[in-house]
Amino acid sequence: MIFWELFYTFFLIGLFTFGGGYAMLPLIQERVVQNGWMTSEQITNFIAVSESTPGPFAINIATYVGTETGGILGAVCATLGVVLPSFLVILLVAQFYEKFKNSRIVAGCMTGLRPVVVGLIGSAVLGMVSDVFLPASLGGGTLFEQLTAMVGTVAFYASVIIFLLMLWLVFKKKAHPILVIALSAALGIAGGYLDKYLI
Repeated sequence: MIFWELFYTFFLIGLFTFGGGYAMLPLIQERVVQNGWMTSEQITNFIAVSESTPGPFAINIATYVGTETGGILGAVCATLGVVLPSFLVILLVAQFYEKFKNSRIVAGCMTGLRPVVVGLIGSAVLGMVSDVFLPASLGGGTLFEQLTAMVGTVAFYASVIIFLLMLWLVFKKKAHPILVIALSAALGIAGGYLDKYLI
């Protein structure tokens, strides 16, 4: 039953992911694509939407996948699944925090988990970069062959220019994130229009 599958899948993702929404990305991408609920490109598109809307990333994406797969009830099941583990763990930790907060074992666990979280986030970033700059429409072949085919397209240069422009606005000009998101959306809409009607 799809509702149980949604709840169970997102419950496991929420239970075994440390580091928040970004660390969940590789697991979400793997499980959702493997189950045939969405394509990798659809997930990448929704990640952009999720980051542009209010609310925690993990809840946004669980709700979206649930809605796309099982309607409103699917959204409730997926969202409940991703939230419940954190809720239960925080209740448990709150009960024993004072007793164990200075434990060397707990401190060691946290030290060991930090690099894993960075690795999970890095994996998600590489996956998204591949989906953005090397779309599935390029076909098969090695990564080098796909990159060579992509470099000759207008979409590649447009993506690189937009990416560098947004980095410059964020790091050099200290632009407000809302401005950067709105400008990126406008450029994406304009690019899609040009690609569809003019190029």
